[in-house]
Amino acid sequence: MPKLIVVEKPEAWKFNLEDVELITPEMYISMEAYQSFKNLKVINLCKSYQYQSEGYYVSLLAEARSHKVLPGVSTIQDLRFPSILRDDSLDFDELIQSTFKNEPYDRIEFNIYFGNTLSENLNKLGLQLFQLVQAPSIRASFSKKHKWVLHSIKPLSINEVPESDKPVLINALEKYLHRKRDYKPDRKKYDLAILVNPDDANPPSDDKALKRFYKAALEAGFNTEFITKNDFDQLIQYDALFIRETTNVNHHTFRFAKKAASLGLVVIDDPQSILKCTNKVYLHELLSANKILTPKSFVVSEDNCEHLSDKIAFPFILKQPDGAFSKGVFKIESIEQFKQVRESMFEKSDLLIAQEFLPTPFDWRVGIIDGQVLFVCKYFMASKHWQIINWNAQKETTRDGDVACIAIDQAPSGLLKTALKATSLIGKGLYGVDMKEVNEKFYVIEINDNPNIDSGIEDKILKDKLYDTIMEVFLNKIKSEK
Repeated sequence: MPKLIVVEKPEAWKFNLEDVELITPEMYISMEAYQSFKNLKVINLCKSYQYQSEGYYVSLLAEARSHKVLPGVSTIQDLRFPSILRDDSLDFDELIQSTFKNEPYDRIEFNIYFGNTLSENLNKLGLQLFQLVQAPSIRASFSKKHKWVLHSIKPLSINEVPESDKPVLINALEKYLHRKRDYKPDRKKYDLAILVNPDDANPPSDDKALKRFYKAALEAGFNTEFITKNDFDQLIQYDALFIRETTNVNHHTFRFAKKAASLGLVVIDDPQSILKCTNKVYLHELLSANKILTPKSFVVSEDNCEHLSDKIAFPFILKQPDGAFSKGVFKIESIEQFKQVRESMFEKSDLLIAQEFLPTPFDWRVGIIDGQVLFVCKYFMASKHWQIINWNAQKETTRDGDVACIAIDQAPSGLLKTALKATSLIGKGLYGVDMKEVNEKFYVIEINDNPNIDSGIEDKILKDKLYDTIMEVFLNKIKSEK
């Protein structure tokens, strides 16, 4: 991918980089070649990102031209609201406290260049701040009363970079742009990142499945890399992001999806799908409004919970809005249990979902991608349990129920029709629709934006073709957006 560095005085900067062109903001803004050129990566080192400055317009026009730009307009806007950034910095509060634990003063300020600082002991925190604020040069200030907090963070003008810091900036920029992948002789046309969590005990895809995704991606023509939550700053390097770890709105997976989408990457799971699927209150309203059959359900608050037993019979299912993998889901047998369970659940959410209990020997799951059925499975209940996963099982071998994957053409037509209608309300991503079958009627329980795809289970019928199909969807989406 060709790279541009946009800076007011290109002649003043010497970079040891291949495939990089230094140009002025005037050239980038006005020259027709840069208006029509596709797949450019733009590093905006202009002296100001103020609204309607040349630096602002470089980032704005880069996004309009579908170029990948650092900083993006959303980052420039974020820098206008430091309180938002201070709140986000709480995600790595422990790192902040440990970094400054021996600091004798109650205030410290330092510069960060593409995640690098002048001090080795600040580099880890500097990288976190760069991932939080995707701007080439930033100045962070921390202060302490009872504990260390981020006081301010702002972009550092190229004119404000001390002469002594310029070698750090140059080295950091070269390190940031120099990706080994960019110089492979067998370089493919597009770059795909697969986001995983190696420490997740219950990932949506096991190691064998991930290897099959990797193989399918290579065969589809992608340069492919597995990345983790520590690689947020590298998203600009890719054309597509495939999230293969459990998603949530209040989680780094959502930030990855939003950032990737803002950079113009094809993203599965896209941020809107995460937002819609991970909240059961939203799904309840969406499915009800579109007359899709669901178990009888009610939104429960502290104000109306005392009257719930007048509307729904025991036992019923009580759900945390953002639970996943059968967690945050309780079978309520009595008033006393309801009072006890809801108290702890209301500590995490103001709203809960109460759902009619429909006992069935198995749950259907229909996997769908880009509006097409990908797989159909029956997930049987765990031994002597009412869910497909029994997290309280003493033996791991009895934790999960059996799974049977069936051919799509052997699945009930009503099942497939309902699943496709439900996911059409969400988008064109990868989904798993969980349903129950009662008296030949199909009830949607929930829609998962990050469904399990494990080796030997969901791929049992299609085998390698399942992985190839998903990569073909990525490829077609990229091509349609170019």
